[in-house]
Amino acid sequence: MGTRILTVEDDERIRSAVKLALEDEGWIVDEAGSGEEAIELFQRSPADVVLIDIMLPGIDGFDLCRNLRRHSDVPIVMVTARNDTHDVVAGLEAGADDYMTKPFAPKELSARIRALLRRNRPLSSGHAKLTFGNLELVPDEGKVLRDGIELHLTKTEFRLLCELAQNPGRVFSRESLLDKVWGYDYFGDGRLVDVHVRRLRTKVEADPANPRHVVTVRGLGYRLQS
Repeated sequence: MGTRILTVEDDERIRSAVKLALEDEGWIVDEAGSGEEAIELFQRSPADVVLIDIMLPGIDGFDLCRNLRRHSDVPIVMVTARNDTHDVVAGLEAGADDYMTKPFAPKELSARIRALLRRNRPLSSGHAKLTFGNLELVPDEGKVLRDGIELHLTKTEFRLLCELAQNPGRVFSRESLLDKVWGYDYFGDGRLVDVHVRRLRTKVEADPANPRHVVTVRGLGYRLQS
């Protein structure tokens, strides 16, 4: 079976153009004009990547993203008509892995999808287990435990934690993390890193407002410490 993309867009012209562009890349494309239709389609035939327009009739893009996140860690790209900080952050907080602003070039969309699919592959690590205080990371099994209890991280959150864990104590800039975790830097956005670090802290830290493990180094980036 080929890679399946679900594109959720209420504008039929845009939806058709995106479908044609993706099919030209050899991917199988399902399309939905509403959040409700997308949920039904995804339940019948889960996609490998989901593209969600924020402005949808009925269930909006944020709620659709949250709905999918409750049942799946499928890579999600939020699509917005404005490069508005609130929309971008709200989409990422809802569980999206990435975002794009309309209008976008088909080649950029393809590059984003390929980067998402690369991140979706299993991680290889020379370490069977990494321990940081009360945190235990098992890269080869895709597991993170806090005080012995397994946590549920999205694949992007897990890769972010693994990247920091490979070099504990080292400070990673946002640009470096974009390149290593998201797989691109020239059209990346530091907000991706900041929001995912914030989401990661809510899961791995006992007190996310005063993080013990995923620490900000002001003006430089982030580091992982015991």
